[in-house]
Amino acid sequence: MELRFPAKVIKGVGGIYEIRLSKESADELRSLGIEPDRGDRLCCKARGVFRHERVTLLAGDNVTVRIDAELMLADMNGSGKKDAQREKQRSEARAGVMIEEILERKNELIRPPMANLDRLFVVFAATKPEPSLTTVDKLVTIAEYKKIEPVIVVTKADLAPDAAERYAGIYKKCGFDVFVEGIGFDKSGIEEYLRSCRNDTSAFAGASGVGKSTLMNRLFPELRLATGEVSEKTLHGRHTTRQIELFPLDRQLGEDAEGYLADTPGFGMLDFAEFDFYGKDDLPYVFREFEPYIGRCRYTKCTHTKEEGCALLEAVRNGDIPAERHQSYLELYEILKSKPNYKAHKPNGKK
Repeated sequence: MELRFPAKVIKGVGGIYEIRLSKESADELRSLGIEPDRGDRLCCKARGVFRHERVTLLAGDNVTVRIDAELMLADMNGSGKKDAQREKQRSEARAGVMIEEILERKNELIRPPMANLDRLFVVFAATKPEPSLTTVDKLVTIAEYKKIEPVIVVTKADLAPDAAERYAGIYKKCGFDVFVEGIGFDKSGIEEYLRSCRNDTSAFAGASGVGKSTLMNRLFPELRLATGEVSEKTLHGRHTTRQIELFPLDRQLGEDAEGYLADTPGFGMLDFAEFDFYGKDDLPYVFREFEPYIGRCRYTKCTHTKEEGCALLEAVRNGDIPAERHQSYLELYEILKSKPNYKAHKPNGKK
């Protein structure tokens, strides 16, 4: 008997993917005598055609999984494996289970490498290491371009409260949801925010050493994510997260919470000169606070960098647009302006 179920890819390591079934699908398998791992999970492989077509499965992908119930039952009941061997199998591909189809993606990112994101928590520290707002804005603008809602999280606020308040003010002025975290700060804000994001997939992304894993351990102690310290010499952190994994919110916040959150590796491929995230012409439209001023400049082809009669520059001078955000725009503009007209690389790194 062959069954087909919708599922979501939770993580993938070495060609083995962990998928999560809906409650209805998991109950149907149990009615056949097949017990999914941890109640609703299966470990499996994907069809070889994906590899031949150079399609990479990503955490967050919605997929169709094909299950040969008879083969699964025969493998479970007829092999005579000991319990220890069966337990090991839980981390390996189950016999009779195959990812057959990847459903159309809402979006995808390189860093963090995920699909179907609704919300991206962009985490940076108020100090140690000192933040580069241009680096932060690279990720924010990529999320905007991909129609993912960026949420700003400033950590280590207890070490530099004035700086944390200043950074938070920049992004609040631009219309972003902002959270400030640190020792002594209330964590309930992000928890309640996640509860309100019904059926969404959210990711936390940030440079190494900014306290992202520490923050997530505070919010969700059961995750027990690895954390690392920042080097006193370089103020750069060690990468402590090696792979992406989606965690169901109902397991962390209770049954009334829906959706997923993810821990992700830090920044690593935000090289705008080498990779194509978006073009120079797209740049003004991925700074949301620019929108009211676009089309109001004296010159039709205004670059919003130095022209007289630029409505955007006037807004910066008046304090309506934060100068720090416009500085990020200028730096990104110079990078994108100097790129060759042809696309040497695609966003997934393929030539």
